[in-house]
Amino acid sequence: MPQFIIESVDHEGQGIARSAEGKTVFVDGALAGETVEARITRQKPNYDKAVVETVIIASASRVRPRCPHFGVCGGCSMQHLDARAQVAVKQRVLEDNLQRIGNVVPEVVFPAIEGPHWGYRQRARLSVRHVAKKGGVLVGFHEKRSSYVADMRECHVLPEHLSALLPKLRELIGAMSIRDRAPQIEYAQGDGLPVLVLRNLEPLPDDDIALLKRFAANHEVQWYLQPKGPETAAPLPGESHTLGYRLSEFGLRHPFSPTEFTQVNPHINEMLVRRAMRWLDIQPNDRVGDFFCGLGNFTLPIAQRAAFTLGVEGSASLVARAHENAQVNGLASRVSYTVTNLFEVEGSWLCALPRLNKWLIDPPRDGALALVKALPDQSSPDRGTAPETIVYVSCNPATLARDASILVHEKGYRLLGAGVANMFPHTAHVESLAVFRRA
Repeated sequence: MPQFIIESVDHEGQGIARSAEGKTVFVDGALAGETVEARITRQKPNYDKAVVETVIIASASRVRPRCPHFGVCGGCSMQHLDARAQVAVKQRVLEDNLQRIGNVVPEVVFPAIEGPHWGYRQRARLSVRHVAKKGGVLVGFHEKRSSYVADMRECHVLPEHLSALLPKLRELIGAMSIRDRAPQIEYAQGDGLPVLVLRNLEPLPDDDIALLKRFAANHEVQWYLQPKGPETAAPLPGESHTLGYRLSEFGLRHPFSPTEFTQVNPHINEMLVRRAMRWLDIQPNDRVGDFFCGLGNFTLPIAQRAAFTLGVEGSASLVARAHENAQVNGLASRVSYTVTNLFEVEGSWLCALPRLNKWLIDPPRDGALALVKALPDQSSPDRGTAPETIVYVSCNPATLARDASILVHEKGYRLLGAGVANMFPHTAHVESLAVFRRA
């Protein structure tokens, strides 16, 4: 079996090595600095894939994975790496992307935003499959690089109470008549009872409803049913429940539906909002735009301080929720919302907006390409309409780097700083924050 010396770790947490012939080999389960024996699992013209069989010389950062399902379950990929070292890897992935894709270097590397390493997930989408060969119903994440559901009995990135419910959920679904027609359970936690959303492909008979109600009473959870799209999710007949999360430092509460987007890790989210607000440095006369605003996670803290706040979002249902949240928090008169597909905007649309001197951008993985391209170039006569400061919150370092390249090399901004937020410990997911200022 071939041996490899691992040179570094890629953005997916795989070790990177070179074969004797000089070919790049991505080694699953290997860490930087290690010498390993690995089995080749896939060969491509430009690279090979491999998986560790034996660690000959271990990294000082290697630790024993806490979860017994690690290596099979696809929910985590870095539990074998010390938590502090995971953050260093993510910071390096961010800096490498900025330099390699964007040809930009931040003037300052921000300290990483960190929180609890275990039990941090307040949202999860669990797959459900009835597999007779494995003894019944499986409830959990998919297996690593597979469509199969992992045979999970516990999960340490979920809160303890939900992890303990996994075997009980298997028994519950197995006892229901629609066990073959319930492919998913979505979990959402707020400041009330945890909510479990059962995706039901056909209506539930009364006996199944009774089972769910008994389970909810015994385990202090609330069930929703989702017969079609996310907008159809609703509590069991005759019941009601309101979820919400708080931004304690700002005295805000954001009600939300369990199928609406909110951040998975509330601890990191609050620290991320705090840091974004620090870099926006909002003064009483500032006019601020929050693009990809969702249900108002950043918009409402901004509206507390700015003279004018505009929230822009492509989802009409999220904008409706954002309006409600502004009213709940007494900020309806201080913020304006609009529904716009930000992946299709152009310069003329941007010029028609109210004048904004600061921006917050928080896009999905695709980034904000159309939005940053719509900004006037450095030599444009409309240059004065561009914001002086842009705080960019990213969940994909590659698209952040692409957009940073446009902002720096075409639109006349400096990249003041960038750093990671460890939103998903033990995974390779890189969340980051970058700050741009007009030169």
